[in-house]
Amino acid sequence: MSLEVTGKLLVKYDTLQVSEKFKKREFVMELAEEINGNIYTNFAKLQLVQNKCEIIDRFNTGDLIKVSFNIKGNSYVDKRDGQTKYITNLDAWRVEAATAGAPAASAPQAPAYNAPAPNQGGYNSAPAYNSSSAGTVDDLPF
Repeated sequence: MSLEVTGKLLVKYDTLQVSEKFKKREFVMELAEEINGNIYTNFAKLQLVQNKCEIIDRFNTGDLIKVSFNIKGNSYVDKRDGQTKYITNLDAWRVEAATAGAPAASAPQAPAYNAPAPNQGGYNSAPAYNSSSAGTVDDLPF
């Protein structure tokens, strides 16, 4: 499953050599979304693995970036209590500068980092289905 998110780069961590054959590098993004006139800010920690660790180097903290990533998950049994535990990672595989849709610097607008594209659904989208055969407009979604 491939997903995309756009936001501000907040933190870049150093590359961590986990084992002889595996290395990772984590970074944090600030994600802002406007819902019903309110701004909600979230912080997401993503990781780059293996030969992808260096792709974040060309960006500075504060840059607006677009990240393509996959959700990866594993389970394991904790030896201390015998309970099954779950780990979820957001594995980034592409990072690029986000220029389209960035808020104007002079206008004090809320960031639209995760605004849904037109006609692609979202919180305020309604179905374009009209079951009326008489040609009247029915604004109810059912």
